[in-house]
Amino acid sequence: MFSGSSAFLGTAILLAATAFSLAQTAKKPPAPSGKEIAERGASLAEGGRCSDAMPLLKKAIHQTLERELKKRVGLDGIHCAMTHDTPYDALEFLDVLGRDFPNDPEILYSETHAFSDLSVHASHELMREAPFSYQVHELNAETLEAQGKWDEAAAEYRRILEINPLVPGIHARLGRALLSKPQLTPEVIAEVKKNFEAELEIDPNNASAEYVLGDLAKNENDMAAAIRHFSRAAKLDTGFSDAYLAWGMALNSEKRFSEAIPPLETYESQAPDSPTGHFQLALAYAGVGRKADANREAALQRQTAETLEQVKRKVQEGLVQQSPSDGAQTPPPQ
Repeated sequence: MFSGSSAFLGTAILLAATAFSLAQTAKKPPAPSGKEIAERGASLAEGGRCSDAMPLLKKAIHQTLERELKKRVGLDGIHCAMTHDTPYDALEFLDVLGRDFPNDPEILYSETHAFSDLSVHASHELMREAPFSYQVHELNAETLEAQGKWDEAAAEYRRILEINPLVPGIHARLGRALLSKPQLTPEVIAEVKKNFEAELEIDPNNASAEYVLGDLAKNENDMAAAIRHFSRAAKLDTGFSDAYLAWGMALNSEKRFSEAIPPLETYESQAPDSPTGHFQLALAYAGVGRKADANREAALQRQTAETLEQVKRKVQEGLVQQSPSDGAQTPPPQ
């Protein structure tokens, strides 16, 4: 008798628990959709509540959203990150927007300012954390170069070399700063050459240093040295198209046409729209008696030159159209 009652009681309790659980499940609201999260985060951000918005925006930017909503989320996320002292949070949004909206002018504009602000932020961190490091001098030198203050930039690079003469890249940077000066005396050229040679002692795989030394040798009419440096630059960096062109041109100037063909063919494969490449290859083919190939390259040279000229004209026409109207006041040149 009691056994049956106990079984009945157990069943009743189980049914009641199940009913309660179902009732609780029915009352639980559904999880918000990705669109709802995105719109909520954007609304909070645009209302000035960035601290509340950021967790939602970070989640929403990685979800599948309608394009305009994703763009809104990304721009709001960048704005919140850059204006609420968490600048590196912007990188997550910049990554997604740069991938999904590669040609959008509004996104590109926002990226420009964000990366600029990140650069300034990092430079301030460097100044505060390591004010006496050589990297501070390097940053100063780069700033001076951007302002066209070549002597001052060179002085900063020399200070770095006083601190540590074996820092990779600094001799080359010093050489480039000196090369950028408006007047290049023989003494300056000698110092430039010395610095790029020193760079190669530190970094023998520096293709750019080899190329500059080749250019200096060419200007001094030392074609054997020029060919040697240009060939090394091309072999060190197989994607360095200008090195292949310079190598081939130097060989052509020495009438070593058969040797010039391989580097010039490589250059042409990397820069098929270059009239100079086609012209130099035509010279090399003609030099070894390959008349048909020379004629083909000469025709390509004319075609690419005409195309380039058309592009230049369109750019010029665009600039003219954007210039001030006849009635507008044009500011005097500075």
